[in-house]
Amino acid sequence: MSIPKEPRQLMINLMYLVLTALLALNVSAEVMNAFFSLDKGLKSSGAIVDKTNEQILSNINKQADAYKNETNEAFRQAAIEADSITKDFSEYTQKIWDDLFAAAGGPNPKDPSKPKRKKDKDITTRMFVLGPDGDPLNKDGVGYQLEDKIMATRNALIELLRDSTGSIDSSVVASLPLNIEDWKKETAGKKSSEGKKVSWADWKFRQLPVAAVFPLLRKIQSDAKASATTVLNHLFKQVSGEELKFDAFEPVISQKKGYIIRGNKYEADIFLSAYSTSAADNTKIFVNGNNLPVTEGKATYEASASSIGTKKYKVRIDVENPLTREVKSYDKEFEYEVGERSVAVSADKMNVFYIGVPNPVSVSAAGVSSNDLRVSISGGGGSIKKISANKYEVTVNQPTNDCRINISGDGLANSKVFRVKRIPDPVARLGNKPDGSMGNGEFKVQKGLIAWLDNFDFDAKCQIQGFTLVRAAKRQDPVESVNRGGTYNQKSKRYILLAKPGDIYYYDNVKARCPGDKAGRRINSMVFRIK
Repeated sequence: MSIPKEPRQLMINLMYLVLTALLALNVSAEVMNAFFSLDKGLKSSGAIVDKTNEQILSNINKQADAYKNETNEAFRQAAIEADSITKDFSEYTQKIWDDLFAAAGGPNPKDPSKPKRKKDKDITTRMFVLGPDGDPLNKDGVGYQLEDKIMATRNALIELLRDSTGSIDSSVVASLPLNIEDWKKETAGKKSSEGKKVSWADWKFRQLPVAAVFPLLRKIQSDAKASATTVLNHLFKQVSGEELKFDAFEPVISQKKGYIIRGNKYEADIFLSAYSTSAADNTKIFVNGNNLPVTEGKATYEASASSIGTKKYKVRIDVENPLTREVKSYDKEFEYEVGERSVAVSADKMNVFYIGVPNPVSVSAAGVSSNDLRVSISGGGGSIKKISANKYEVTVNQPTNDCRINISGDGLANSKVFRVKRIPDPVARLGNKPDGSMGNGEFKVQKGLIAWLDNFDFDAKCQIQGFTLVRAAKRQDPVESVNRGGTYNQKSKRYILLAKPGDIYYYDNVKARCPGDKAGRRINSMVFRIK
C-alpha cells in the first residue's frame, strides 16, 4: 500500500491502524481470560476425580477386608501404590505451575489470581525449552523433565495392571489418557515461524503465552488423575471377584418377638449371615432335625406358645460349595421366653388419688402397644385424660377405697385399685411459725395467717377462711376479734399494734379450705407470747 501524500488521508490511515491494533488487543485480552477460565474449570474437575478415586480406594479396602487372602491383599497394595504415584505426580506438576506463576511476576495487583506478565512468551520458552544454557539440544528445560516424569508415571501405573500370570490387559493400557503425543507426526509437513521443532517440549511450549501454559499443565495433571481412576476401577473388579466366597458362616435369626404371650405363636426368620444369592440351591436349614423350606436363603420357623417358660431349639445349616461340592454344617442353639400378659399402672407421685388436684398416672402393658390400650376409670367420681403415649391424668371428687383404673386391648383385660382421699389438713402459720414466742417488732409486721401444706408433692394451695384473735395483756381483760379470711381486719390490726412484751395472743377456731373441699375444715390453733 502506497503512502498517501495528502495529510488528511494520511491521518485517516493512521487512525485505522490504531483502531485495528486496539481491536487486536481486546481479542487478546479475551483469549487470555479464556485460558484462566479453562485452568479454573480443569482444577474443579480434578477435585471431583480426586473424590472419585478416594471412594474407589475405600471400596477396594472394604472388599479386601471382607475377603482376606494374599491375592486381594496384593490388589489392595497396588491400589494404594496407584494413589500414591498419582498424588506425587500431581504435586510435581503443581510445583511447575507455581514456579511459572512466580516467574511471570507473581500476582497482578488488579487481579491476584493472574500473574503480571500473563502474555509473555519468552518466559515459557526459556523455562520449558531452552533451559539455563539457552540451547534446546541440551534438554535442560523443565519441559524435558516433565516429559520424563509423564512417561515414568504412565509406566508405573501400567505395571500395577500386571496380573498373577505377568500379563497386562492392553485395552486398559490403551485407555490411559496420560501419555506423550507423537510430536514428529504432528509437525510433519508443517512450517513454523520458529523453525523446525526438535523435541516434544519444543513443540509443546515454545512461544506459548504464560496464560496458555497454565491450563496445559492442569490438563496433564487431570490426565494423571483420570489414569489413576482407570487403574483403580480395574483393580476393584479384580478384588471383587466373581466366584462364591465361603469364609465364615453363622446361623442368624430375625425374630418378631423375643418374649411372647401364652396363646400366641413364636415366629423367627433363620438365615446365613453374608448370604450370597448363588448359594440358594445349596443351602438346607434344619430346626430340631426337621428340614424347613428355604426361599432366598431363609426359612421360617413357627411354634405354638402353649406353656410359660424358656423354650430352646437347635438350628443346623448345611451349605454345599458349588465349586468343590464339599458340604459344611453350622450348628447353633437359640431360645425364647413365653410369659403371661402383665400390666403396670403406677401413680407417679403416691399410691392414692387426691381430690381437687390432677393425679399423673403411667399405664403400660407388656407385649401390647400403647396405641392399642384402652384405659378408663370407675369409682371416686373420677375421669381420666391421656397426656402422651403412656401418660394419663386422673381427677376425682369423692373419697373411696375402690377407685379402679381399667385396662383393655389386644386380648388383655385388667384393673388396678386406688384409694381416693382429700388433700391432707394444712398447718396454720404466722409468718413461718405454727406457735411459740415472737419478737414484738416481728409480730407487728405480720399481715395475717397462712395455710401451709407440708410434705405434699402436688401443686395445691389451701386458703384460710377465718379465725378468732384473742389478746390477753397483763392486768387486762382478754379482748377478741373475729376475722374472715386470713388477713387481719381493722379491729385485729389495732390489737396487734398494742402488743407488748409479755402479752399472749391466741388464734382459735382456725378454718381453711383446700382444692376439692365443699366446705372449710378446722385446723390447728396457735398461741404466741410476745417477747
